[in-house]
Amino acid sequence: MPAPWTPDSWRSKPIVQVPEYPNPAALEDVTANLRNFPPLVFIKEVQDLKAKLADVAGGHAFLLQGGDCAESFKEHKTDYIRDYFQLFLQMALILTFAGNSQVVKVGRVAGQFAKPRSSPTEKQGGVELPSYRGDIVNGPEFTPAARIPDPQRQLQAYRQSAATLNFLRALLDGGYASLDNAHRWELKFMEGTPVEKRYDDLADEIKRTVEVNRLLGMSAENTLALRTTSFYTSHEALLLSYEQALTRRDELLSSGSHVATSGHMLWIGDRTRQPDGAHVEFCRGIVNPIGLKCGPSLEEDELLRLIDILNPRNEPGRLTLITRFGASKIDKHLPKLIRAVQKAGRTVVWECDPMHGNTITAATGYKTRPFDSVVSEVEQFFAIHRAEGSYAGGVHVEMTGQNVTECTGGATRISEADLARQYDTGCDPRLNAGQSLELAFRIAEHLKAERSGGGKRAAAE
Repeated sequence: MPAPWTPDSWRSKPIVQVPEYPNPAALEDVTANLRNFPPLVFIKEVQDLKAKLADVAGGHAFLLQGGDCAESFKEHKTDYIRDYFQLFLQMALILTFAGNSQVVKVGRVAGQFAKPRSSPTEKQGGVELPSYRGDIVNGPEFTPAARIPDPQRQLQAYRQSAATLNFLRALLDGGYASLDNAHRWELKFMEGTPVEKRYDDLADEIKRTVEVNRLLGMSAENTLALRTTSFYTSHEALLLSYEQALTRRDELLSSGSHVATSGHMLWIGDRTRQPDGAHVEFCRGIVNPIGLKCGPSLEEDELLRLIDILNPRNEPGRLTLITRFGASKIDKHLPKLIRAVQKAGRTVVWECDPMHGNTITAATGYKTRPFDSVVSEVEQFFAIHRAEGSYAGGVHVEMTGQNVTECTGGATRISEADLARQYDTGCDPRLNAGQSLELAFRIAEHLKAERSGGGKRAAAE
């Protein structure tokens, strides 16, 4: 039997990727304040997401999860959030209509401020400083003062998350996500690109369908089931002092379960998934849907042990396995994990992160991700699941609505020489709008093929 869980039981476990705050008393003052702050999300929303993810696990929907590599304090602007959200809606629209699939929409937003690092320090010009760990911990500027972990940043992260959620909910409640606005979601810098023409054709087709439904007296939003009003937030559960401070005991449930109110879905990173570690310990006790990043070093026995810890009751929708191998390694690692999970009779959502395993350093020194490698991993993900009789349930991407030049290739034809033109990320390279929509169309082709009779979902239905 596992030891009893409490919101602070993680503190007795080994922990990695934790910042060293120079003033522990100041950190405790901040977390004491956070414990009295209102929740950012609510138990009913968390339960609704878990039910939708259960549909994904059963092969009846597809999970789209995406957003910034790491949210920034300086980029907390109306246009930035709106451009991201409309790009996300465009991707969901493509998957829904071109892919003929129900889509569960989960953003990497309103909480994705902390980043794990491969090294605790970094060097520039012979100077070594602590690594940047995301705006919730320290600053990106390469100065000694900026790199000191500051607990006050947790309060700013909370307030920015609350403001972002408030703006997103206002957009949804105000009808911004209505199908009538499909054409208005386009980003100006995409004008004249091949992907714009393809999206325009799809939006025209949707408009005609909406008009026909209205003539027949039917509600377009209900009959076409876009369900844009269901949008959820997610982030990596990395800074556990912050997560614990925002964890609440739900008095409405007879079990008195605990819910992490910092976001609807939390995930455990590939660097923090130790079965006996603090991050797994914290996540095992909350009722939120949990994601688990699965990289090349994860073996079958360890995966099954983690599944037993995080989802001992085999609850559909509770656990999403986010695979991140790289295009050159996915065929070696993914099939054996699928077989182990199937043999054990475990119910999970399989989701592909085609970003983190395909990161390279260009000759110009910029960290980038070739779009062809991203697409290759996604397509192999679908093919492997099809071969194993499993369901490819989702995709997890780092993307932005800004006209960045961070990932090479795609219809936007970004070369390594173009990277410096608008390389704005504070951490990892992101897909821009054109690349994101091109990827969505590629995924939609696979989903439509499964719907027409080729996959597990079609057979189940």
